[in-house]
Amino acid sequence: MSETHLKITGMTCGHCVRAVTKALEGVSGVEKADVTLTPGEAVVHGQASAAALIAAVKEEGYGAAVQD
Repeated sequence: MSETHLKITGMTCGHCVRAVTKALEGVSGVEKADVTLTPGEAVVHGQASAAALIAAVKEEGYGAAVQD
């Protein structure tokens, strides 16, 4: 199982974390998503493409980018 690390922007509360987690876990190939409010990161476990993950987060109204 691979991991994708994302920088998430625009989250301000626990509700935001839950919304981003739900969006990421709804992407085909994702087994689990660990999202943290501070410092605004997500670690996604599974085989989903980074583009699909970023699109799911943006659809919820937040920003996302692959983190090195």
